[in-house]
Amino acid sequence: MLPSQVLDADLEFFTTILGFRIDSIFPADEPAVAVLSGHGLRIRLARGADLPVGQLRLMCSRPADVADGKLTLFAPNGTQVELVASEPSICMPSLSQSFCVSKLHADAAWVVGRAGMEYRDLIPAREGGRFIASHIRIRKGGPVPDYVHYHRVRFQMIYCYRGWVRLVYEGQGEAFVMRPGDCVLQPPEIRHRVLECSDGLEVIEIGSPAEHITCVDHELELPTYRRRPDRRFGEQRFTLHEVEKATWRAGRHDGFEARDLGIENATQGVAGVVVIRRQADAQPRIRVHHGEFLFQFILKGGLQLSTGGDDVFELEQGDCFTVPAGLDHCLEDCSEDLELLEVRLPA
Repeated sequence: MLPSQVLDADLEFFTTILGFRIDSIFPADEPAVAVLSGHGLRIRLARGADLPVGQLRLMCSRPADVADGKLTLFAPNGTQVELVASEPSICMPSLSQSFCVSKLHADAAWVVGRAGMEYRDLIPAREGGRFIASHIRIRKGGPVPDYVHYHRVRFQMIYCYRGWVRLVYEGQGEAFVMRPGDCVLQPPEIRHRVLECSDGLEVIEIGSPAEHITCVDHELELPTYRRRPDRRFGEQRFTLHEVEKATWRAGRHDGFEARDLGIENATQGVAGVVVIRRQADAQPRIRVHHGEFLFQFILKGGLQLSTGGDDVFELEQGDCFTVPAGLDHCLEDCSEDLELLEVRLPA
C-alpha cells in the first residue's frame, strides 16, 4: 500500500517506466484508488492516504537499460525504486579438487534441512563449491511436508539407499515409488514433489553446483495432465532407473561388473553413474582419472583404499570418498559382497 497525491502521475510512472499493469481502478468518475501488478508484486495506490512512501527493490536482467541508466528512481509520490541485477540462475564456482574420505560412524554429523529431512554432508570442502553430495534420511515415515518445487542446477541425481519414497515429476505421469537401488536424474528445473516415504528412508543426492536455488512453483499441480517422457529440461531428460529391470555388464575395471543407471545418455555425457560390484577374480589395480569429479559411495561390503605411501583407509558400508584428477589410488581387500555407487563428471 502506497500513498498518492496525483494518481495520474503515479500511474504513468509505474506503468510506462516500470512496466506494471493496472488490475483495477475506482471510482470511474474521479479515480482515487488503483491496484497494479508486475514483477511479482501487487501495489495499491491510494490518493490522499496517510501512508509511508515506501521502498521497492526490482530485479532486472540489465538494470542500466532502464530509465536512462539510473539505478535508483523516485516515483512522483516519493516511493524509492532500486533497480538491481537479477541473480544468475546458476553460479558455477571455480573447481578445487581434493581427496576426501567420509566415514559414517566416525565423523557423521546430521543437520535438519528442508522439509524436516536430515542431511549428512559427504564432501565438506565441496570441491570449491562445484559439487555437493548428501546422505539424506527421514526417520519416521508417512506424508512428507513437501511442495511442488524445482532446482536451478547443472546436474542432480538421487539414489535410493534404504526404504522407499513416493514422488511425482512434471510430465512423467502418476506418482511412482523408488526402492533401494533405484535412481532418478532430476534435470534442471523439472518440477517435482516428495509425497510420502517409509520409516528409515535414506537416499544419496549428488548435485552441482553445491549451493543452488530451490524455487517453489505455486501454480503447477502434479501430476501433470500430459505425459512427456522425452521432454528435455536444460538439454537433459528425466530418467528413472529401476534396479529390478537392470542389466549387469562387464565394468571399466577388470574383476568388476556394473549396471549403468542411464544418466550418461540422459545428460548427453555431462555425468555418468554406475553401480559396480566385485566379481570373484577381482584384483587390486592402480587407478587414476583425469576428469572433473569422481565420487564413490560404499553400498555394501567393505574395502581398503590406498593412495600411495602409508595412506590406507579401511572403509565399510556407508563410507564414501572423492579422488582428485591425477591421484593414483587402489581398491584393495574388497569383500565378496562389495557394491559401490560411482558418479563421474564428465561421463
